[in-house]
Amino acid sequence: MKNLLLLSLLFITNLSYSQDEGLRFYDYSYKPNIKTVQFHIEGRFTSYPIMDLKASKPLVLSFDDLDADAKNYTYAIVHCNMYWEQSNLAEMEYMDGFMENQVNDYDYSYTTTRPFTNYRIYLPNNNLTFRKSGNYLIKVYDNQGKKTLALTRRFVITESLVRISPQFVRPSNVSKTRTHQEIDFAVNHENINLKSPQQELRATILQNGRWDNAITNMSPLLTRINEVVFDYQDKIVFPAGKEFRFFDLRNLNYRSMNIASIEPTDNGIEVAVAKDKKRSEMVYLQYTDLNGNFVIGNQDVRVSQFLEDSAATQVAKKVFFGSTLSSDYANVLFSLYNPEPFYDDEVYLFGALSEWQLKPEFKMQYNTAVNGYVVKVQLKQGYYDYAYATVPRTGKVKTANMSTIEGDAQETENTYTILIYFRPFGERYDRVIGTATFTSNQ
Repeated sequence: MKNLLLLSLLFITNLSYSQDEGLRFYDYSYKPNIKTVQFHIEGRFTSYPIMDLKASKPLVLSFDDLDADAKNYTYAIVHCNMYWEQSNLAEMEYMDGFMENQVNDYDYSYTTTRPFTNYRIYLPNNNLTFRKSGNYLIKVYDNQGKKTLALTRRFVITESLVRISPQFVRPSNVSKTRTHQEIDFAVNHENINLKSPQQELRATILQNGRWDNAITNMSPLLTRINEVVFDYQDKIVFPAGKEFRFFDLRNLNYRSMNIASIEPTDNGIEVAVAKDKKRSEMVYLQYTDLNGNFVIGNQDVRVSQFLEDSAATQVAKKVFFGSTLSSDYANVLFSLYNPEPFYDDEVYLFGALSEWQLKPEFKMQYNTAVNGYVVKVQLKQGYYDYAYATVPRTGKVKTANMSTIEGDAQETENTYTILIYFRPFGERYDRVIGTATFTSNQ
């Protein structure tokens, strides 16, 4: 009888998911009025949304609605396998609480020329707790009239059952020595019984929280007593890139770092970022960046609060939240000088500000009047990292390539995250039994 109930619930769940028109199992904003989506551990504004099953701090998902009204938003949670497909678990198996919940935590902007409403969701909460580890997708719906998807975001719930020891090694491919970063790592599993580690364990490695270039489905190369080793040659290797470009948009009254001009107009605040140049042939320059991320705030918030979120206090959080509601939107112009266009490639503005995707609104156009590529996007006040990426004009696979314009340097500081998935024989879902996040200069 219990199995029949689970099968019935699974059928209903599958049917409801099939009705989500255009559902994408990755980070995506489905409506133009949805802006500045952020998802992180509470108080750690640049962290990736990974949370231990027994963690004390929740994850916080926030977003702005530029319609500036009070919509009836709801959200639902989907458990996924390691390939980001819906898992075989029914909702009652992976969480306790309601299948769908309302977004009741919201506030209106103030003192801004562009009004908006800021919404927040905390996970877990009084209406929802998690029972299983694994990959998860949160779906936020707009229930004004016909129920439609507003946004989706990935997150990970983990169990701390293994210890991961990473090590950066010299790339085994000599041609990548000065441009790439290669990682070996060992996984100690003395706290969990593994019968066949090479079949039961898989690893995923992320660079700077990106899934578009993640290395996935890696099995252990070697097995030892209570330990497996991922020590491949030229497999777990990433282009190093360079430190991200950045600009400071926290003040709209005067020009801050890398801002060329600020001009209030009848159509909003117009901002121009200082003109950029191709860096692939330039020498590497070391400086602290946000590894492609961004943080929101205005002149009342110090940059150090963004860069030192591990030391955030309750006072800092209140100041940060206040600045979120008082931070305005601006139309920001980016320009990349290049004497001639790339005839075989398209150029995109790229980073967390574009959701690490090649989105149409971030595609740049070549302007002969300025001998370069330009694009104008709407951004909220804050401190931003960004880069320029190319993608071939032809071909079905569209993968962002930052090397063409930005170049690569082995010394670049990047953040890496390792996820260890565990599915023993006969199990119906992929557990995440350990994670490790570290930087390449450690």
